[in-house]
Order: sequence, then C-alpha cells, then structure tokens
Amino acid sequence: MKTAVVVGALGVIGRYIVDKLAALPDWQVIGLSRRKGEDRDRVRYVSVDLVRPFEPDFSGVTHVFYAAFQASVGKASGYAANIAPNRDMLINSVSAIDKTSPALERVILVTGTKYYGTHLGPFRTPARESDPRHEGANFYFDQIDWLTTFQRGKRWTWSELRPQTLCGFAPGTAMSIVPVIAVYAAMMKELGRPFAWPGTPGSGRAIYQVTDSAHFANAALWAATDPRCANQAYNITNGDYFRWLDLWPRLAQAFDMPTAAPAPLSLTEFMADKAPLWDAMVAKYGLKPYRFEDIAAWPFGDYVFNTTWDVMTSVTKSRLDGFHDVVDSEDMFVRLLKQFRKERIVP
Repeated sequence: MKTAVVVGALGVIGRYIVDKLAALPDWQVIGLSRRKGEDRDRVRYVSVDLVRPFEPDFSGVTHVFYAAFQASVGKASGYAANIAPNRDMLINSVSAIDKTSPALERVILVTGTKYYGTHLGPFRTPARESDPRHEGANFYFDQIDWLTTFQRGKRWTWSELRPQTLCGFAPGTAMSIVPVIAVYAAMMKELGRPFAWPGTPGSGRAIYQVTDSAHFANAALWAATDPRCANQAYNITNGDYFRWLDLWPRLAQAFDMPTAAPAPLSLTEFMADKAPLWDAMVAKYGLKPYRFEDIAAWPFGDYVFNTTWDVMTSVTKSRLDGFHDVVDSEDMFVRLLKQFRKERIVP
C-alpha cells in the first residue's frame, strides 16, 4: 500500500489526482487544503494553512503530489509573480513530509508552461523542456530551484510537470477554463444573446493547447511511479493543438446556441454585476447552489481568450519516456460541457 499526500487536494488538479489514486487498490490518500474535504474510503483530508510551517504525522508517506497555488490580485497574466506564498507553501509541505517520513520515494511538482513565458508574449514553439527560462520573476523558478537543491543527497527523487490551461471543475479555483466557457454560454443564452467569441479575432486564430485534468492525473501517476521520471521535467498537455475560432461553433452546439462574429469584451467587467442573474438562474433551473464568485474565474478567461500568440509545447519527451495517453481536445470540451449541463452545474 502506497500513501500519497496531495497538496492542494480540492483544486482543479488535486481533486482529479485524489480521485485517480482512490480508484486504485494499492493507494491511500491524505489531502491537504485550506478547506476541509469530505473523508471517504482510503481518503482523508486535513485542513491546513500551507503558508505557515506545520508538523503533522506523515510517517508512512511514499509520494507527494504538489498542486497548491495561491493567485495574486489582478490579471491572471501576473499570477506567476506571486512568489513568496507559492514558494513558502512548497517549502513547508515538502519539508514536513521529508522530516517525518523515511518512506518517501518521489515528489511531483506541478508548475506550468509559464516557465517558457507563455503569459508574456511570443516564445519559441513548440517549447521543449530543455528550453531556457523566460527572463524576469516567476514563482515556478523559485519552487524548482528550492526543490532540486533540497533534494540533493536525499533518498527520494522529484518530477516536475508542466500543464497548459487545465480543463476540469473545482469550484473556487482560479485556473480552469471550462467553467468560464460554460457559465458564459449559459448567461448569453439566458440574455438571448448569441455565443460570440469574446476574445479578439487575432487570439481566436492563434494556435492553442489545453490539458484535461483527468488526463493530467494519469500523467501524474505515471511520473510518480516510472523510474525514468526521476529528477526530470515534462510538458503535459492533451497532445494536440487547435484554434479557438475553429472550435467555437462546436461549443455553441453543445449549448444549442447560435454563434456570431467575434465580439471582444472583458469578461471580468461584463460579469461584475451578474451575480443576481446567476442566483436567479440557479433558482429557475434547479442548479447546484454554487456561489457566483466560486463558479468561474473571469480574469483567467480574459487571459486565455486574449492570448494573440501561438501557445505550443512539445510532449515528445513524455512519450519517449513512456506516457502515451492523448486526448482529443475538441471532443473533451464537448464532453465536459455536456457533463456540466447533465450535473446541473449550468442549465
């Protein structure tokens, strides 16, 4: 029996890793997060403020999946500059586990493609793991530098995974694009407006990529258990590319809506006064009672939908080292949006 600590266990990455491991017969999970999750068979949640040092009993832990993240106030493109809390949460978590568990085998650190400067402007594509870091501040760099230095001479190893634009569902997360699309579509439909592309025409024509959260959980399990992944970094995406304007009509079909010419708008500004409309829709359609401020991250939507340059990373290294899973991104979006409607998250 292996024991995993999933740090950030209720987020758009962590909750999928928890579910993946909990479905396997030889894993048990301890989930760390600020909020307390609901315990179940072989899954126990611990509520903890990761910014502060803590010393719980982690004596039997074999693996750590670090997926915690603290966003900064303001535009999502500036999140990577929020260094101190994101660095300290990693240090506090891994230090405590290293201190109390002689059974520790591997630490999985989740970073992202902002390593290459995807949030800053055009970069070399497709980006490879061996490419240099972008210039300037990025808390990924502080995390990687601390972890690789701290690990030297230890009995355990690390792996770093770099996803791009997670696609899953975790209420309150700042880093998932699917609920942004789903709630935007539902509100446009309620207002009698078409499902128009809200970004610029240029951003709609740029090449883009995403990572299915369930797909990422599969990759995290592979990275945690394959000897080839020791002390290595990997890009993890669905393995394909698309242009938003080509994809948009299929997303409209998933909501039985007409499309229209691109109509650029700031989702953050447009949605600023829409909480009463959302509350009315929840009551009208019998939706799950998620608060409007928890259901979608509009600054993240503005960031994704206004990236006017190609965003492409190579997954060749992960394939060569044994992770061969791929996901059709177009089918994934349709599947997840239909799931959101079926589960009454949106009408």
